[in-house]
Amino acid sequence: MNRLAVNDLEAVVAIARRESFRAAAIDLGISTTALSHAIGKLEAGLGVRLFNRTTRSVSLTEAGRLFVERVGPSLLDVREALEAVKSHGETPSGTIRINAAPFAARAIMSPLVVEFLRRYPEMSVDIVTEGKLIDVVADGFDLGVRVAGLVPSDMIAVPLGRPQRYAVVGSPRYFERHGTPQVPPDLFRHSCIQVRLPDGALFRWRFEKDGEIAQIDVRGPIILDEGSLARIAVRENLGIGFFFEQDVIADIAKGTLTRILEDWTPPFAGLCLYYPGRRNLSAGMKAFLALAREMAAHERTNA
Repeated sequence: MNRLAVNDLEAVVAIARRESFRAAAIDLGISTTALSHAIGKLEAGLGVRLFNRTTRSVSLTEAGRLFVERVGPSLLDVREALEAVKSHGETPSGTIRINAAPFAARAIMSPLVVEFLRRYPEMSVDIVTEGKLIDVVADGFDLGVRVAGLVPSDMIAVPLGRPQRYAVVGSPRYFERHGTPQVPPDLFRHSCIQVRLPDGALFRWRFEKDGEIAQIDVRGPIILDEGSLARIAVRENLGIGFFFEQDVIADIAKGTLTRILEDWTPPFAGLCLYYPGRRNLSAGMKAFLALAREMAAHERTNA
């Protein structure tokens, strides 16, 4: 498989992941025209269409879906083989591709990713953020970052520092007008910001105290699927929100948001890096994982 063929196959996976020629071209660092030409040439060589294209959307054909399912893991093997060869050098080099939920990407950006790039200037890191869970192997990523409970069972997980917590918050003005819930069932009498999960289901707010567990199907005036939008809605007095603590801790400290039910939101298992259990990790991957473990150990010690 020559270099051009590898690039063409990576292009197919990128378009399938982004569902857009333009977005995939940006990820790959080439023009949309060049990408479209490369895919057209590949389809002509295969004698089958890989994508259904309209002016508004791009989707895989059945042949394309099968192609991506088979090619994704193979591309990872090729990348790992190339990185394994490079790893014989003294200095790690190359690119690490990471898929993460937006809040998880923010959590690892500083200090982990920043410190890694400072220590290893010949390395680069490509982070793609998205809410939905994906198959990191099939989509050509080296690592994923998710809450521990969402890490696939067939992956090797590396815990990242201290546990996570949820925070239930509202604006001071909202609580002045509507009162403050004292226990989770009180939320049924309040407007709450609902969040839709990647699978389409609405997120159930989970609480725990002294062994008692409560899961609340909240109701409210708006349903969102992105954390930053939910925070705007809460700050604009539309209702109460349920967030990862680190996403609203600054607002709480400034008094922009008021925290409630804190004794009902205990810590839980935090974020993990995860990757497939393959034997030949590149020098860059080994260095990144070693730094992640080093920083996690330091954070736990100083918690």
